[in-house]
Amino acid sequence: MEQVGIRDLRQSITAMVRSAGAGNKVQITIDGHPVAQLGPIENDEPTASLQDLADRGELVLAPDPARPKAAAKVELWHGARIDHLIREVRGR
Repeated sequence: MEQVGIRDLRQSITAMVRSAGAGNKVQITIDGHPVAQLGPIENDEPTASLQDLADRGELVLAPDPARPKAAAKVELWHGARIDHLIREVRGR
């Protein structure tokens, strides 16, 4: 990380801000002591993968074409509980 004194920063503020915008961090010093940091704006929210979003229930992933089709067929009737049918198909 580059260090720059406050006096030098005043003389080259435009170049330092452009450098920060390009992703570089600059430590600002007064009397040789670091007091502040100039750097790029960082995203506060971490990026999430599609799997992360699916795990949180925020989206449903499309079916995987490589996944074999289910062989079991279950007859549905009015009032059938899906959780019971799933247990039956899974053998649990």
